[in-house]
Amino acid sequence: MRSEIMNKTSFSAGAMLLAGALIVGSATASYAAAQDYEFQPISTEVNQGQGSLVSVRLVDKRTGKPVPDAVIFTTRMDMAPEGMEMMTTPVEAAASTEPGVYAFKTDFTMAGGWRFKLAAKVQGEPDTVQGELVLKAAP
Repeated sequence: MRSEIMNKTSFSAGAMLLAGALIVGSATASYAAAQDYEFQPISTEVNQGQGSLVSVRLVDKRTGKPVPDAVIFTTRMDMAPEGMEMMTTPVEAAASTEPGVYAFKTDFTMAGGWRFKLAAKVQGEPDTVQGELVLKAAP
């Protein structure tokens, strides 16, 4: 009888330890979220004029590594830093040979500060990754 009680107690204690380990293990598991990614400008200084090239890197902040194969589906370039948010210019995707770097062509019609807003989907990430960069166009 005593042996039977000890077996049940050992089983209960073992089950509790296993359950505790599973809970602790799941609490420390890391899942990606949209805020784990960041757009970074290759350069904040750009040339004023038509056909200017802007390149940005999408980085996984947890690893510091570039994120290739994201689908950038929204871009907006405006002069919000100069108080002229309604002044926009079209943005067109351009070729990039470096993984995790995304290039765009745009016409910086005026010198000054420009805000570049982007939205992208990253493979395996259910949320949209969004970013805003401030660029300075100089003649």
